[in-house]
Formats: sequence, structure tokens, C-alpha cells
Amino acid sequence: MFIEPAETQVRILTTEQTDRLDAALNVIAAAPTDVKQHATASALRDYQHDGIRVIFYATALGSILIVTYVETD
Repeated sequence: MFIEPAETQVRILTTEQTDRLDAALNVIAAAPTDVKQHATASALRDYQHDGIRVIFYATALGSILIVTYVETD
């Protein structure tokens, strides 16, 4: 699930960037607790790989990921 500003950021991605984001989200979904904590907000996780950055948090059971920020190069 994407919330603002991530929702707006995703709408302007190119096809290639969207493909890389999809791959990143698959990695995150497989093991969200393995992603390092965000530097300034311990409830958030910060995933960076292959020019993609995703900041998110997982629900209590980890079954839903809430994406709060997306950045691509």
C-alpha cells in the first residue's frame, strides 16, 4: 500500500524505474524485518538497492507494507 508522497512519486516513474521498484518490493515483501531501520525513525525501514530507495513500515503481523517514500535515480 502506498501513501503520500510515495503514491505521487510512483505515478511519475518510467517503465524501467517501475520494473526496478517492483523487484525491490518483492525483496522487501520476502523479509521486511531484514531491511535496516531508518536512521531517524525506528518504526520505519529504509531499503536501498539498484538506484531505488523505499521507506516503509510493516503492520504488526508484517502482512501489509505501508510505503511512505519512493526515490529512484
